[in-house]
Amino acid sequence: MSGYWRAMFFIFGLRTKVDRSGVVQQVCRHCGNQAAQVITRRSTKFTLFFIPLIPIRTRYAQQCTFCAAEYEISKSDAERLPVG
Repeated sequence: MSGYWRAMFFIFGLRTKVDRSGVVQQVCRHCGNQAAQVITRRSTKFTLFFIPLIPIRTRYAQQCTFCAAEYEISKSDAERLPVG
């Protein structure tokens, strides 16, 4: 057996990217005020050597600019909202 040893290593993980889809004027479910609601899309991907490869999960959220309450919404709700 020689004293030479080969090693391989992989750098992998998850990366979440947050995209702001837009803003819509709506009554907040939490505080009841008419305020701007920010719609965001969060997509999480598996990365290998810091390169995003495989999408794992995509979630949509709506956040009130008045009270900062945030709650998840469905993809169909996010696409249906009149974003401006």
